[in-house]
Amino acid sequence: MQNHSSTPFSAATFDHHFARHLPGEAGPSTMPRQVQAACWSVAPPTPVTAPSLLAWSEDLAGTLGLTVADQPQHVAEVLAGNRLLPGMKPVAACYGGHQFGQWAGQLGDGRAILLGDLMAPGGQRWELQLKGAGLTPYSRRADGRAVLRSSLREYVCSEAMFHLGVPTTRALALVGTGEPVIRDMFYDGHPGKEPGAIVTRVAPSFVRFGNFEIFAARGDHERLRLLADYVIEHHFPEISATGPERYATWFHEIARRTAVLMAHWLRVGFVHGVMNTDNLSILGLTIDYGPFGWVDVFDPEFTPNTTDRSGRYAYAQQPGVAQWNLQRLAEALLPLVGRQELLEAGLDTFAETFSAEWRRQALAKIGLEAQADAGEDLLVAKLLGILTLTEVDTTLFFRQLMECVPGKLPANALPDTLNAAFYTPGDLPPVFVSQLREWLLTYALRLKSEGVSDEDRRRRMAAANPCIIPRNYLLQEAINDASTGDLGRLQHLLAAIRDPYTAHPAYQSLMTKRPDWARNAPGCSALSCSS
Repeated sequence: MQNHSSTPFSAATFDHHFARHLPGEAGPSTMPRQVQAACWSVAPPTPVTAPSLLAWSEDLAGTLGLTVADQPQHVAEVLAGNRLLPGMKPVAACYGGHQFGQWAGQLGDGRAILLGDLMAPGGQRWELQLKGAGLTPYSRRADGRAVLRSSLREYVCSEAMFHLGVPTTRALALVGTGEPVIRDMFYDGHPGKEPGAIVTRVAPSFVRFGNFEIFAARGDHERLRLLADYVIEHHFPEISATGPERYATWFHEIARRTAVLMAHWLRVGFVHGVMNTDNLSILGLTIDYGPFGWVDVFDPEFTPNTTDRSGRYAYAQQPGVAQWNLQRLAEALLPLVGRQELLEAGLDTFAETFSAEWRRQALAKIGLEAQADAGEDLLVAKLLGILTLTEVDTTLFFRQLMECVPGKLPANALPDTLNAAFYTPGDLPPVFVSQLREWLLTYALRLKSEGVSDEDRRRRMAAANPCIIPRNYLLQEAINDASTGDLGRLQHLLAAIRDPYTAHPAYQSLMTKRPDWARNAPGCSALSCSS
């Protein structure tokens, strides 16, 4: 939606707040190295040959008070890194992280470059970051670039998550570079050329757990404290405590936000794919969209990441991984807090918050509100167990359940309304049919005992269960077309995800289960980290 006070992008007032308030270094901008005693490094983007604006979020631009006006090419040049606007100071952040459970040392922004930030009309400060804009001191052996494939996926999914009501970083623009990028998509020794692209990511802050881990690991408590104080002052102003209590209270809030985020991921069926500590936001936002995926066929152990062979980051494992990552953050913050029990209380906050929040959201998926007894929890757990007995499309099942009258069942069968969610509606396992019928009858009795009207049930379910998600196969179709210059599918998908809880007839083709051809197709089922 266009903001009446919009400013042309080229005339916006930019700042470099993060770089002004924290210590950095100005060494060789593209020489890979271990960066010491600095929160950031100077990292000018590497210009590209033919930048073009492929997508622009009018919705987010309105929030930022920006407009393309009549200068899309000028905007493309800035968001490709070919030119800077006054006030911008491109930097790359220094951080470390635990990857797949192992300490990986320094990582940092290997291809993400923070251009600067601006103040939106509502008073919120937003940072703009280019992903895929070239080499930085943290690129190691990589090229600092990104392909259209991964950039389009991140652009669409981050905007979809926002409209789904899931805390997330945003995406303002998708820019084609006009240059090919060499990638080995399957890690099978057969690299090939792919179109290059850059996504403009937007968030109040891109600081993640790993920003604190690197300084703790190096014993650099001065930089650790400076960064913590900066983040608390500018992003958690409600915290008024002083001394060690200040950092403990802050950790509690990080844990709470992370717990809420995990409940949202489970509610919409999102699987991040690579929940390393450097990929968890200090603000409790979904960040770093890599080999993510959605639980099409309901499977608690589903992971879209081909490199996650142990299933460490599978759908149902995500809350436990988040807690493990918080433990690593607690260890990093211990020098500031001093007392381990204060941080352990924060971990208890995570467990308690997740339990309560997931209970609330899970019950909303079936149209109930939390009561004092545990009967509802058993009802949800039983249903999820039943869904594993056959191939059920998770998103469609809950939308179709909304349309059922659970107490009125056909003899020895399931309501026809549910058939759209089943991959083999005419050949369902008898045990699945019988157990789901029994569950539906129990569900009907529960609704009656709680006095939940059908209208209220449907209203709650409609608000908790999306009918449109950016499924991997839909993204891959958009990628295939965009690679040839056809942006029609991309624009259609972007329009649909702006209202994901409403079944608009115009988007009916996007509200179907994954087609059989996409079951094992590249980019449609599992993905690698190659981007």
